Amino acid sequence: MNTPITLTIAGSDSGGGAGIQADIKAISATGGYACSVITALTAQNTQGVSGVYPVSPDFVCQQLDAVFSDLDVRAVKIGMLVDSEIISAVAHKLRQYKPSWVVLDPVMVATSGDLLLQTSAIDTLRRELLPLANIITPNLPEAAQLLDVPEVTDQAGISAMLDACQTLLTQISPQVSSQSLLLKGGHLHQQPMSQDWLVTSAGIELLQAPRVPTRNTHGTGCTLSAAIASYLAQGMSVSQAVTKAKHYLTEALKYADKWQIGSGHGPVDHFFSLHN
Repeated sequence: MNTPITLTIAGSDSGGGAGIQADIKAISATGGYACSVITALTAQNTQGVSGVYPVSPDFVCQQLDAVFSDLDVRAVKIGMLVDSEIISAVAHKLRQYKPSWVVLDPVMVATSGDLLLQTSAIDTLRRELLPLANIITPNLPEAAQLLDVPEVTDQAGISAMLDACQTLLTQISPQVSSQSLLLKGGHLHQQPMSQDWLVTSAGIELLQAPRVPTRNTHGTGCTLSAAIASYLAQGMSVSQAVTKAKHYLTEALKYADKWQIGSGHGPVDHFFSLHN
C-alpha cells in the first residue's frame, strides 16, 4: 500500500499550536505522512504573534520543487501565505505539479486577533489560488473578507452568507474538476452546537457537533483543514473527509483542557487517542 502523503504549505508557529506544527501533528494523528513547505517564520505563543518573517518566494518555490520532485504528494493543505508574491509563487507551482487535492484555508487572522495575511494580498488570493482549490475552508470573518460582505455575527445572517458562498463558487472559474467551500461557524459562540456548512454545486450539507467549552482553541482552523487534506489523501470523498475531520477536531477539543500550556489560548490535543 502506498503511503498517503499530505503536504502542508504554511507558516511556522514557534509556540507549536498552529501553522506547520499543528498541521504535521493533525496529518500524523489521522493516519497520513506529513511533509512541509514553510512560507513564514512567526514569533508566536499562546498570547499572540509578536513578529512575522516571510520566506522569499524563490525559496518557497525551491522547497516545493524539492518535495514534488521526490514525494508522491496526494493532497496539499495551504495555510498562511503572508503576501501576494508568496501566493503567486505557490499558485505557479500548483499549476505546474497539479496535485490531486488542494485544501485552501484562507488564513488571515490568528486566534489572538493578529493579522497573518496582508490586506493587499486578498485580491491575489481570490484571483490566483481560489480557482486551484478543491475545497476552501474559511471561517465567518475570512468568508466575509473573501466575499467582500459584512461579517455574520449571529445565526440570522447565515442564510445570506451561504447564498454568497454559492455565488462565489459559480464565479471562480475553477481549474479543478470539482470545488466546494466549507463555511465554519465556530465564531457563533452563543450557539450550543458547533455548525459548519459544506457548500457544493449540488447543495448545502450541515455538519454539527456539540460546542466544546474550552479556552484551548489555538490552531483549530489549521487542524481541521490539515485533517481534511489527510483524509482526502487516504481516498475519502470530500463529504467523508470533512465529516471525519470535524469529528477528529471535536475530540481534540474535548481533551484540550488536559493541557496546561501557556497563559493564553492553548492548543488542542492532536494526539488524544494515544493517551486517553
